Amino acid sequence: MRRLAYVCADDGVPVFGQKGCSVHVQEFLRASRQAGIAVELFAARIGGTPPPDLAGVPVHRLTPPPVWRVERGAIDDEVLAREQGAIARNQHVHATLAAQGRFDAIYERHALWSCGAMEYARAVGVVGLLEVNAPLLEEQQRHRALRLRDEADAIVRRAFDAATVVLPVSDLLASWLGTIGVPASRIHVVPNAVRPERFAGTIVRAMAAVPGVVTVGFLGTLKPWHGLHVLVEALALMRRQDVPCRLLVVGDGPERAALDRQASTAGLADAIVWAGSVAPAEVPAWLAAMDLGVAPYADAEDCYFSPLKVFEYMAAGLPVVASGVGQLPAIVGHDTTGLLCAPGDAPALADALMRLCVNPDRRARLGAAARRHVLQHHTWARVVQRVRLIADEAAGGPRVPMSETRDTGAQEVRRHA
Repeated sequence: MRRLAYVCADDGVPVFGQKGCSVHVQEFLRASRQAGIAVELFAARIGGTPPPDLAGVPVHRLTPPPVWRVERGAIDDEVLAREQGAIARNQHVHATLAAQGRFDAIYERHALWSCGAMEYARAVGVVGLLEVNAPLLEEQQRHRALRLRDEADAIVRRAFDAATVVLPVSDLLASWLGTIGVPASRIHVVPNAVRPERFAGTIVRAMAAVPGVVTVGFLGTLKPWHGLHVLVEALALMRRQDVPCRLLVVGDGPERAALDRQASTAGLADAIVWAGSVAPAEVPAWLAAMDLGVAPYADAEDCYFSPLKVFEYMAAGLPVVASGVGQLPAIVGHDTTGLLCAPGDAPALADALMRLCVNPDRRARLGAAARRHVLQHHTWARVVQRVRLIADEAAGGPRVPMSETRDTGAQEVRRHA
């Protein structure tokens, strides 16, 4: 694989923005270029200026879908208009790819209304690689408005059927793909990763601002399923036992106001530092201000994520305290690179945090082991190397189509992206 088209037709992913999904796209592009792959980006939402080392990546804007005003009774249905426009964009994706000549492979970040890239790859006889980070149709039905349910289902099935290879980021997503008819022979689990060079200097906790006070850190968007309300409750329990600690929250999101109220009610206003949203380039410095990183997911049921924050904590030499759900037990070794605890259990989380807060030698040991682990197993360079091998093998092998039937009784994968 020498020439690669990277496609992101999702309007919710600003490829050069600050979100976790943005970092994912940028790191994959960067690692591809470093591997000698001529990669071109096709994106619906650019989201900012490329970082200097990605300025040379050719960028092709996928035209935003037209917003048609559609009458339903006496009410203009803008949701329906957006959905129809997103469906229409598939033709533009096909034409934009065709205009750039032949690629060795088409790599796409799965988007709800997008099947054009994978169908184009199949039509011209090149490998189509479809990365899956979430069961997007289920998410859309649960959390957002959806008018064209049957059309969305058909497009998702078309994308999976056209893809030569489907690349879920977790084992649970792989299982889900099997239940909707994707053959196991076309599924390869490729978890997220980190570029450890970003964190080369952060293993020295030089930025710790409060001597004698342990800084518990959280990095990410403040959404309900990330379990910040459990973390604030755990912090209150620790304060009652006079554990010298504070919480540093790097990120912003819809839960911020509720968390502020919870912290104020618990008398923790002086124990929490809210850094707000920060650019990816600033993340290493903020992690250097932490003594340990936490991923306090609150729900144990069907957690499909492969969280970037955990890989970044580990690359920064931080021990991790995480809920033992989803893919996390495969990433965080209990008492090897961090500690695992029950999800949604504030006393259990507080106990795990206290065990590290009072033992700096243990924190140092687990943090050093965490960094070694990601350097050996979870780098973007390794991800791209594996994807390249998968693509090269798929280019010469037979392709198994999806089954004609779908298991309608399959377990539903829940959120937690």
